[in-house]
Parts: sequence; C-alpha cells; structure tokens
Amino acid sequence: MRRAIPRVGAKPGIALLALGFWAAGGCWAAAPKLDCAGCHDQAQKLAKSAHAGLACDSCHESHGEYPHKAGIPKPQCGACHADQAGDYESGVHGQARQHGNESAPDCGLCHGSAHELLPPSSQAFRMAVPDTCGMCHAAVAEQYRASVHGQALAKGVMQAPLCTDCHGEHKIIKPSNAASPVNAANIRETCGSCHGDVRLSRKFGMPSDRLVSFDASYHGLAAKEGVQTVANCASCHGIHNILASSDPNSTINPKNLPKTCGQCHPGAGQRFAIGQVHVANGASEPPVLAFIRQFYLLLIPVTIGLMLLHNGGDWIRKLVRARFHAGAPQFARRAPAGLRMLPFERVQHALLALSFMTLVWTGFALKYPDQWWARPLVLLAEQHNTRSLIHRVAASVFIAVSLTHLVSLIVSRKLRDHWKEMIPKVRDAREASSNFAYNLGLGDAPPPRSSHSYIEKAEYWAVIWGAVIMTASGVMLWANSLVMRLLPKLWLDVATSIHFYEAVLAALAIVVWHFYSIIFDPDVYPLNTAFLTGYIVKKDDPRKAADSHEQAAHEQEIPGD
Repeated sequence: MRRAIPRVGAKPGIALLALGFWAAGGCWAAAPKLDCAGCHDQAQKLAKSAHAGLACDSCHESHGEYPHKAGIPKPQCGACHADQAGDYESGVHGQARQHGNESAPDCGLCHGSAHELLPPSSQAFRMAVPDTCGMCHAAVAEQYRASVHGQALAKGVMQAPLCTDCHGEHKIIKPSNAASPVNAANIRETCGSCHGDVRLSRKFGMPSDRLVSFDASYHGLAAKEGVQTVANCASCHGIHNILASSDPNSTINPKNLPKTCGQCHPGAGQRFAIGQVHVANGASEPPVLAFIRQFYLLLIPVTIGLMLLHNGGDWIRKLVRARFHAGAPQFARRAPAGLRMLPFERVQHALLALSFMTLVWTGFALKYPDQWWARPLVLLAEQHNTRSLIHRVAASVFIAVSLTHLVSLIVSRKLRDHWKEMIPKVRDAREASSNFAYNLGLGDAPPPRSSHSYIEKAEYWAVIWGAVIMTASGVMLWANSLVMRLLPKLWLDVATSIHFYEAVLAALAIVVWHFYSIIFDPDVYPLNTAFLTGYIVKKDDPRKAADSHEQAAHEQEIPGD
C-alpha cells in the first residue's frame, strides 16, 4: 500500500505531524531488522565460530542504522570477557603493549577474527596453539614440536600439554615471578597436573610413580620445604626439549645423565652408571632398598614394642606397690645412689643431648614440612636454607662429641675404668629376662638388678651403634657429589633409607626407653638429676643390686668431685 504524501497546503500542525508519521513509517509499524549478511560475509563465518550464538548487535551496538555512522569504534573483547582482559593486562603481553610495543600479541593475533575464532577446547584450536606461539617464539616452538609432548599432539592426542597448559593462557608471566606456573617453586605442581593423574597415566601407559618418587626424594622434600635452588622436573628433563629417555638426545638418556646430574654434582657418574633415578616403594624398587625397608619395618615395631612392655609393666608394678602395699619400703628422695657420670662425661652428655634433639627436629622437618613444629624452619628456609645449616652444625657437634668420647677413653685411665662398667656381662642376660618376666606379672618378688644394669648398657651400646650408622650415612648424604663421583647412585639411596629409618628408631627409643629412666620411672620422678650432679638421686629400691659391694668399692676409687 502506497503512503500518501501530505499536501503542502494543509494546516501547518497537521501537516508536520503527518510528515513525521510518514518519515518514520508510522508509529504502528516496527522498524525493519537489518540483514547484516546481505552486505557482510562475516555473518556467514560467524555461524561456524565460537560466537555463533550471538547476534551481530551484541557486539556492534551502534550499527542499527543504515548507512552506518562513520567513526564507530570497534567493539572491545573486554566488554564481555572482563576476567580474561584483566589477566591479559597483567601478563607479559599486555604489559608490553602498555609500554608501547604495538607488535605484542593481542586477542586477535592469538584467537583470530572475532567472527571466525575457534572454541578453545576444539581440536583445531589446540593443534594450532604451537604455531600461534611460534610466530614470536620460533626456536621454542621448534623444540616443542620435536619433544614428546609435541609429537603426541601431532598424533592427535588432545591431552598432550601445550604452551598454554604450562605457561597459562592470558596471564602469562615471567618464570622468575613466584606466581608463574613455570616458576621453580611451582614446577612440581605444573608437571604433576598430568604426571600425577592416575587416569592419564593408565590411559597412555606412563609410569604412575614419578610424582610420588620425586616427592620422596631429597629433591622433592627440599622443594616442598621452599628451597628453590634444588633440582626440579625441568632441571633434569628439560623445559621445551623434553624427550624420551631412550632418545640419544634426551637429557635423561643413560649416556647423558652424568652431564645432566653434573650440573649440580660435578663428576657424577664418572666411574659407575648413575642408574635408577626415580626410586619408589613397589615392584620397581631395587632389592637392597626393599630389604632395608622390610628389615626396619620389622625391627622398629618389635624393638619399641618390647620397650613399651618392659617399661609399662615396671610402671604398673610400682604404681600397685605405692597404692596398695602400705608396708612396702618407703623411698628417700635425697639419698645418692652411686656415681653415674664424671664431670667430663656430663659435658659430653649435654652436648650429645642438645645435638641429638636438634638433629631430630631439623631432620624430620625435611620429611614432614607441613607439621606445626616444622613451620619455623620452613619459614626460614624460604629465604635461606637455614634448616639444612642448623642440621649440619648439629651433626658436626654430634660427630665431634662421639670422637671426643673415643679419644677420652684412650687417653684417660680414670674415664676408661668408669667406662668398663658398661661392658656387657653374662648376668645381664639373666637380669634382663627375670626383670622382664617380673614386669609382665610373673613372680611376686622383684629380682635383683645391678647398679649399671642391662638397662643402661643396652642404651649405651644402642647409642654407639646408632652414632656409627647415622654418622656414616649422614656423611655420605652430606658429601653426595663426592659419593656420586666414586660410587653408584644406589649407595646414596641406601644411605638415605638407612638414615631415615635409623632416625625413627633412635627417636622412639629415646622417648620410650631413656625418658622413662630419667623422668617417668616412679623411682626417679620428676627427674633423674644425674646428668647435672653426677649422682643419681633414687629412692631405695627393694631390689638388691647383685654387685653392690663391687660398686661401693669402685666409688671409693673414683672421687665424685
């Protein structure tokens, strides 16, 4: 239906009103919707892109009139993608553009035109990421394509890690930044997102214990503690040029391990092949390590269990005697019961106790850095490896005290004569068996016990044995570069295993056996002060010492000064 053009001769008000309706097409008729596809082929491309569900005017809000106004600014991606835009601006690319580098990548360079960009999760998009990054990072992209990750991607494995999986997508920051996923402190989590995934390991036949074995190693423990100079995944496997160990060019190929490990351990692998690096409990564990682990897992519970039975029974016996046997001998708390430690020995004991407790604290702090008692050392280690320094100083004191004890026995007859009381005798076995049976409730009369009985002797020789084992294994771990130069790496693995299990055994034995003798034993509670005065202040035990006369005569020869 044709519209009637108002006549000029009509009344002015009516004419203007009619002209307005005619120009606008009438208020009762809707404005026709522009067909963008009629002029722009981008509309056809849009139907196949990630923005297919959006109408043109979702982004082009000022293009509703035709012909379009001149100078309309292009839509900004950040209008809809504010989070991604913020990440981009704080990343290295956004910072570069803010500093005037117009060639730095922007949204369009990486994603393509807004009308034909691909969904980031699509196979085509992921396959194109190395080429996209390679436009600026050509050498790195070439290394990636030759790596196991690049080869997997080329074969169509969509789970293969890409540049964006490791470095981030929009908020790409320098590796030196602590927040970067490829920072030395975060490498373990970045690599572990795939290599710690059991489903991915099973699907692609990858070893499932690599993350666990790394965490259990010194490298993994030190990294968890916050030491950033320790080797991480990238230190050994490479960054972009990660190759299979069977590849001659791989940094972890057996022939190349001396060079790789030699970056931190000069001369490593010169005489012997370095051998297995990732060591974890299980089928792949070397037989000697499996034997050590099983040996200690049997020895520790049996030894500590027997100690608990012995001391627990002794405590119950004395509790019953004190509570229900009013006629039992009363105890005098101030009666010296014999010389125990000479002045020089008391100094040795103080240094030994202090160094041992420091070693236990700093040593287990490496193994269990998440525990509350380890946090002070971990916080210090974030700036400097203070835990390691304290541990080694304490180890030096412990070794020095042990050597001083040996030398003092050689040069001092007085100390040597006193030390002879710790030499095991045949009667020690009889006293141990009879006292153990009594503590378990067998018999009514307490059996005799020597002044220096099986209790003190067992503890003394256990300290000697532990000192030898802990010193030998600890020195090997301390001088790890020298050991790797002269011996197979397996020796370090053995030393690590023995050092840990022996530390567990020693710490538990001190708590269960020694602390009972000096603190929790009702005969000496609340404290046996022999380590301060040299004399044990003990209540009159109804058990008669088998060698009381011998002890009395010996005390006359050795002044208590």
